[in-house]
Amino acid sequence: MNGNGIGLLQESSLHAALKAWYAQRGDELEVRVDGSIVDIVRGKLLIEIQTSNFAALKRKIAKLTVHHRMRLVYPITQEKWIIKLDDGLRTQISRRKSPKRGRAEDVFTELVSIASFVSRRNFSLELVFIREEELWSRAHRNHQRPSWRRGGWARHDRRLLEVLDTRLFQSPADYRVLLPTTDGQVFTSSDLAAARGVSRSQARRITYCLRHIGVITAHGQRGREVAYQESRQPPQHSRKLTRSD
Repeated sequence: MNGNGIGLLQESSLHAALKAWYAQRGDELEVRVDGSIVDIVRGKLLIEIQTSNFAALKRKIAKLTVHHRMRLVYPITQEKWIIKLDDGLRTQISRRKSPKRGRAEDVFTELVSIASFVSRRNFSLELVFIREEELWSRAHRNHQRPSWRRGGWARHDRRLLEVLDTRLFQSPADYRVLLPTTDGQVFTSSDLAAARGVSRSQARRITYCLRHIGVITAHGQRGREVAYQESRQPPQHSRKLTRSD
């Protein structure tokens, strides 16, 4: 593995650990491609690991997916341990397990900001299901401002404990697994929320993205809600093959 170390100074522990876990022999790390720094270059595939804030990648994805295949890797936390440290970040005060358990649908909180790019021929998404530790401190040099609603505590870092599983969404058709019905029946965001066990607001984010991807189409109204139906035509990539494929 090769690389020039660009951008490593502000890298979080979780991001660095995921990059190390994902990288293979022969990969190049932190490489400049068309003016942007890419986490991993594997032949003709560009791999970008993002632990939050997909909106910050909009310009990067728009530019790089024109001539390159790009895979966005996003961690879903299925088990989290919260550790509180003293101000010097040296002594552990407490360690407790969070009751929250992440799931694949969580990615749509971020995916809504780049929904228009998901159906591009050169774009793919990989979810990495993980166990992690979240470090909290009152130290003033935290990356985030302390929250007084949490008694002045703020998250300092995230550490990878284990990778449990992965799921790759390589084409628009792969997103069909999220539909509440497979027989072409009309459904609403409320139906999807009940079927997938998510909130209505999250279900609306999912339907918004699935419409952009081409998996579903609007099919009138049901009460006050928009009704949807699985697209009759198989979802197609929005871009033709480029010279990099």
